[in-house]
Amino acid sequence: MQWTGVFPAATTQFAPDLSIDFAATQKVLDNLIGDGVHGLTIMGTCGENNSLEPDEKLKVLAASCETAKGRVPVIVGVSELTTPRAVKFAADAARIGADALMVLPAMVYVPKEAELVAHLKAVAAASDLPIMLYNNPTAYRVNISMDVLRELTDVETIVAVKESSANTRRYTDVVNAFGDRYIMMAGLDDVAFEGLTLGAAGWISGLTSAFPQESVELVEALQKGNMARALEIYRWFMPLLHLDAEHDLVQSIKLAEQIMGRGNERVRMPRMPLTGARRAEVTAMVEKAAATRPSAR
Repeated sequence: MQWTGVFPAATTQFAPDLSIDFAATQKVLDNLIGDGVHGLTIMGTCGENNSLEPDEKLKVLAASCETAKGRVPVIVGVSELTTPRAVKFAADAARIGADALMVLPAMVYVPKEAELVAHLKAVAAASDLPIMLYNNPTAYRVNISMDVLRELTDVETIVAVKESSANTRRYTDVVNAFGDRYIMMAGLDDVAFEGLTLGAAGWISGLTSAFPQESVELVEALQKGNMARALEIYRWFMPLLHLDAEHDLVQSIKLAEQIMGRGNERVRMPRMPLTGARRAEVTAMVEKAAATRPSAR
């Protein structure tokens, strides 16, 4: 498992009746691989994990692994209401062929730190797959604190942290506290540049689903030390990257995919497609970005 480069937070595609469109989902993933991404993150927030039934999750994972065919690693979200359900899914994911797990706190319930540690340790014990913890205190009301990370240092399979808070100081704090124990991954699009320059090894990206080539070039420019080119792309990208920090990020990203001819905007309730002024606003942003995209080099 190589934790470097761009890992789009891929969407799950739905048919008009809102059943899973497996062919369309596989096409989305295959196109992303063809555009040069370094891995796939499936069934995270953008993949609408918590809108899928248990059997659907297994089928989406199997279809994703079939599409990847070992060309890039597949990271799958583990996002469940209870610890036993999360443990079961982690074991199933290993059996089906996932390369790594992105593990969230249990949904809905806000745990005490001891409960959070116990949950994460239980999921880690369910398989030998490497684990990336998903820290998103704004969306999920749970912060994977420094004390929690300290309690998990002896769990060898917990190797990475997706940092989706806007607190960029975390990158430095984690390194200062733990050295190279945890691989940091930038997880919030509109501070991804900051995270990558502060030591993140890669980017788990939402808007890459609409603009994969620019996302890959941004990270590669930083890896090559071409700060001017990286800033050019980042500043062009920023209006769209802000969408990743909004509560309607899934609808916005799927609409962007649709406008760019890369997918459809259908989502499952309680989410609903954007309408009215918000839809017009996001559409205008995507169309402007498409018309002004940095020329490929």
